[in-house]
Amino acid sequence: MAWSIEGDYFENCSCEVVCPCTASLALGADNDYCRVVLCFRVDSGEVDGTDVSGLGVAMVAESGRYMHEGNWKLGLLIDDSASDEQAEKLQAVFSGQLGGPTGALSGLVGEVLGVERVPFDFSSADGQHRLRIEGHGEAAVTDVVPFGVEDGQPAKLTGIFHPAGSELNIAKADEGSGVEAFGISFGGGGKSAFSHRFAWSA
Repeated sequence: MAWSIEGDYFENCSCEVVCPCTASLALGADNDYCRVVLCFRVDSGEVDGTDVSGLGVAMVAESGRYMHEGNWKLGLLIDDSASDEQAEKLQAVFSGQLGGPTGALSGLVGEVLGVERVPFDFSSADGQHRLRIEGHGEAAVTDVVPFGVEDGQPAKLTGIFHPAGSELNIAKADEGSGVEAFGISFGGGGKSAFSHRFAWSA
């Protein structure tokens, strides 16, 4: 089953800026756990002949302090504007069933908490990224532009192992950012975040 998708991604987690788990899964979180929501909007894409453009998915996860040890808990929130067929294809991609970047992480997942279809309101522009998820709060982050950088480009983390790509923009959670889903909850301004474009295929 061939597929290809691309679009905007951002995440927010329970660690402080910059999340050590993102630098390396083996470094250890700031707490005894890492709780994270990874938010994706597919600008264009097709999965086994099904167009999934314009749809969103959020991956909500919790791990122990050392993420490389596995036993992650993972739930998927899928844009309810997707048809049943589109939702099925997106679930297959983002759960890792069809390989690709999420497939490379699937061996670390110990428990799948479920899949829920919910209204999405995703925006990403001018270094500000927000996903409102009806009934589950919102994730809202802003890219970090270093002091003295006149071109306005955000700081970056490069050379990493991450499903969204090997280079991410460093960001920080806005006040009021907070998500609760599948029994996983976290939030608070100033927490670690990242953003970038993503392009996956398999």
